[in-house]
Amino acid sequence: MSGINRQLNHMMETEIHVPIGSPTIRKFQIFVDEHNVTEGAMKLIKELRPGWDPNLIRTKLFTDGTTNKLVGCYVEDCLDDVVLVRVYGNKTELIVDRDNELKSFQVLHANGCAPRLYCTFQNGICYEFMQGRALDTQDVRDPVLLRLIAREMARIHAIHAHNGCIPKPNLWIKMRKYFSLVATEFTDQASNVRIQQEVPSQEVLEQEMMWMKEHLSQLGSPVVLCHNDLLCKNIIHNAKEGHVRCIDYEYSSYNYQAFDIGNHFNEFAGMSEPDYNLYPSREMQLDWLHTYLQAYKLFTKKGEEVSQLELETLYVQVNKFALASHFFWGFWALIQAKYSTIEFDFLGYAVLRFNQYFKTKPDVMALEIPK
Repeated sequence: MSGINRQLNHMMETEIHVPIGSPTIRKFQIFVDEHNVTEGAMKLIKELRPGWDPNLIRTKLFTDGTTNKLVGCYVEDCLDDVVLVRVYGNKTELIVDRDNELKSFQVLHANGCAPRLYCTFQNGICYEFMQGRALDTQDVRDPVLLRLIAREMARIHAIHAHNGCIPKPNLWIKMRKYFSLVATEFTDQASNVRIQQEVPSQEVLEQEMMWMKEHLSQLGSPVVLCHNDLLCKNIIHNAKEGHVRCIDYEYSSYNYQAFDIGNHFNEFAGMSEPDYNLYPSREMQLDWLHTYLQAYKLFTKKGEEVSQLELETLYVQVNKFALASHFFWGFWALIQAKYSTIEFDFLGYAVLRFNQYFKTKPDVMALEIPK
């Protein structure tokens, strides 16, 4: 098989496929200035909601994003129809596959897990606002919400979005891409004392990455459709309807089941000022994982009974893949530190994630899959 054919096959095996008959996404040749989002948003609203009176349109800027700029548009006193306009952050095409994001959006919407996608424009997308409240680090520990989240993740993981090929995980391809970007983009920053002093050397990072791939790939974690970025604020709780939904699908892909869960457990620490003492205890994890396995088996028509062996196996897989999550977002933060215009200490965040990886690695690697 030629190299090109191998590459195409691999792309097909990791690619998300949109269901036949899905609505076509409207495209507008409008560019929105990330420093003046409201003006561009109004042009888009004129196309999407021609019946809205421009004098009554109100906007709300959301300021807690670390990748993009986001503004909500609605008619005064009418919050039933809020259109979100998301402008892609500077150079984020380096870290986000935008075609894949659109496919994820369509697939998840077709399965009742995502809002409607209204359109794309030159440097962003418009979509439906999901009613509810974004969660925080306390909410994800709440016994009721914790189980709702576990069931919703199981529902996403049970979705079939491949074309018959056995899907392959996107983790190592993406991590290798991020590492290559870090290696090439930071050569001119050798004088940056902070990077030299606080970030592990490229040799160490590459060595750890290769070691991870060789060990973690053998754990037997199923490859499923994953969100891959389930931080607290990407979970919306609709108390009225009694459910949670996940938003922001920029990093969605086929990946290891245990990575998606381990990544979520890491996010218990929060993002602006991460506190890894908030990482869920073994007891809390087992509660979460039992609910998850019950739901996943139900959605994939494999019964509902969860054995102790299944539970303990997933617990070990999840905690080992949580290590890979630290590395993934460490690389991501280094790239963002160079390009992002968002006010956030990305370099400090990268250092935190790499430090946590090395701190937890000995205990986590001592865990063994039960026989």
